[in-house]
Amino acid sequence: MAAGPPHSGRLREVYISEISHPKVRGMLGSCVQLMVVTGILGAYIAGITLKWRWLAVLCCFPSCIMLLFMFFMPETPRFLLNQNKHSEAIASLQFLRGPHVDHEWECRQIEANVEEEGLSFLEFKNPSIYRPLLIGVALMFFQQVTGINAVMFYAETIFEDANFKDSRMASVVVGSIQVCFTAVAALIIDKTGRKVLLYISGIIMALSTALFGLYFKMVLPNPNNSSHPDLLFTLNTVSPGTESNLSWLAVVSLGLFVAGFALGWGPIPWLVMSEIFPLKARGISSGACVLTNWVMAFLVTKEFHDLIGFLTSYGTFWLFSAFCCMNVIFTAFYVPETKGRTLEQIEAYFRRS
Repeated sequence: MAAGPPHSGRLREVYISEISHPKVRGMLGSCVQLMVVTGILGAYIAGITLKWRWLAVLCCFPSCIMLLFMFFMPETPRFLLNQNKHSEAIASLQFLRGPHVDHEWECRQIEANVEEEGLSFLEFKNPSIYRPLLIGVALMFFQQVTGINAVMFYAETIFEDANFKDSRMASVVVGSIQVCFTAVAALIIDKTGRKVLLYISGIIMALSTALFGLYFKMVLPNPNNSSHPDLLFTLNTVSPGTESNLSWLAVVSLGLFVAGFALGWGPIPWLVMSEIFPLKARGISSGACVLTNWVMAFLVTKEFHDLIGFLTSYGTFWLFSAFCCMNVIFTAFYVPETKGRTLEQIEAYFRRS
């Protein structure tokens, strides 16, 4: 799994966004994706030596530890104030911010934007609700059409063709790249902002998928094989000399793509999704975004071979490159910068626009 946290991860993102101080919300929100890719890397490493049964047992422990610690975590102040539980909200803020902060002031800021429970269908005509919803859904759509899952599925094959000594280590190498660059994103996101990292990430992915397309264009043995629907067939039927000369290009393209995705379009759509929705629409809107993400992941994965048959291998990766360019354009015109803003300020921004 490469694209982002599953349904439970979505709930963690929302929880973290509601309890975090604006100055560190980006870093803490990005840590969800960092922990996801760290867990995946750990599973890759353990899978080299453990049988699948013991690997399954090992993977149970992090979930149990998380369940144990969540018993000690408070409910979010915004939820408590929405339930008219002022004293409980103050206690939650004292736990989260410490004793030397003006908790009453923060409560007043939150209360000024707290709305009554309940969301009718007609309210989706309100720009403060439908605009962030459309942005969130579009972010999830663009995250998947970059081709992240298609690239990850063939990582091991690409390393095999590059004469990597142990192709099983391909997953570990890719996982390590993910962890390193997701950590970099978490450390700098509150300084650079969300949009800057989305720009850099989109440009890197566009270049790397374009290089992938160039690689397949150069290694295809003849036009008759270029329409073969199996990428494994394509990789295994290139001429030996061409493969050995150009295998480095595929490995570099893969590394760049994974690094670029981990730097921006991996963690940031999930983070922005947890920041832009108003409180009363947060549940249904974030659910719609998660649904979009997994539907698009399914469609891209399912139709990948058909795309290769229709567009050729290089044409498919150039299509992914075009979508990455569209990511950058969409970010420039429609994604708001949420760095340093409180959730209430973000909500007020959509009300005014």
